[in-house]
Amino acid sequence: MKYLRRRTNTSADIDISPLIDMVFILLIFFMVSTTFVKDMNLELERPGASSASRASSKALRVYIDRAGVVYVNELPVKMWMIQTRVRDLLKSGGNGQVLVITDTQVPANRLIEVVDQCRLAGAEHVGVATEQEAG
Repeated sequence: MKYLRRRTNTSADIDISPLIDMVFILLIFFMVSTTFVKDMNLELERPGASSASRASSKALRVYIDRAGVVYVNELPVKMWMIQTRVRDLLKSGGNGQVLVITDTQVPANRLIEVVDQCRLAGAEHVGVATEQEAG
């Protein structure tokens, strides 16, 4: 009696194309859902505070440099235009939060004027960034 040998051509290949598709979908999802906060490139010495907490990454940022120049949305703005500019940005999708980023050498009256203009523009919460603020 002869034994018949059968040749089987079974392949042990694994199709990885669905895996690659899923990796790309996850990559796109995380790229779209991640928010990046980039501060302006100003050399500022932020004031320190022991009770500092993280600021919202969606807060509108207002900068005051050492020379006292005010920047709203990275554009220089005169003092009398701050209120209008902040109001327009808050209406166009702001969440009512403003973060004032200032230098330690800026006079207190200048900081108070900027905070006051932001509040008059309709900002619900106005905060001042410190060294420990990282948001």
